[in-house]
Amino acid sequence: MATVKLATLVIRTLAKPISTQLKNQAKQHETFRSICISLAQSMHTAEVKLRTNILGEPARLHVKPLSETRAIENGANALAEGFLFSVAALLILGETWRTSRNQSKRRDDVDDRIEELSTNVASLTERLERIQESLGDLDGERTRNDELARIVERIVEIGLRGGWAEFEDTPLKVPRVELVQTSSKP
Repeated sequence: MATVKLATLVIRTLAKPISTQLKNQAKQHETFRSICISLAQSMHTAEVKLRTNILGEPARLHVKPLSETRAIENGANALAEGFLFSVAALLILGETWRTSRNQSKRRDDVDDRIEELSTNVASLTERLERIQESLGDLDGERTRNDELARIVERIVEIGLRGGWAEFEDTPLKVPRVELVQTSSKP
């Protein structure tokens, strides 16, 4: 970021001597001079017509042209300023393009991360549902085991008290076992 700003500053600094060089070349080369003169005369004519229209003065049919030296000077200044303006505009456009490109990359990265996180959330939700199903099955097993343990406790309690007879009318066949052996005397 800092290098881009430094490069912009260097380009603007270099554009000023180039602009001065354009002015000097306009005074020395014939073709360049004629371009500057025609540009300055056109700008002068447009300025005078605009001023007369805005100020409400009577329209002039003929606008007095600038002197050749004044026209060369004005045209060279216009070209130099136009060059500086173009350089500045290109730098601004370049910076805008670079910034939008960086923001676009950042947005794409964020979108990718959001998509990845959404996938992870969906996966974790699915795993949580499977775990909850397993816990539901375990709760059923736990309830069944508790019921069986209660039944076994009850059976053991009844058996220890010697009440095997309580099971006589039930479908459960209980063998007759005597806990205490009776002695038989012959």
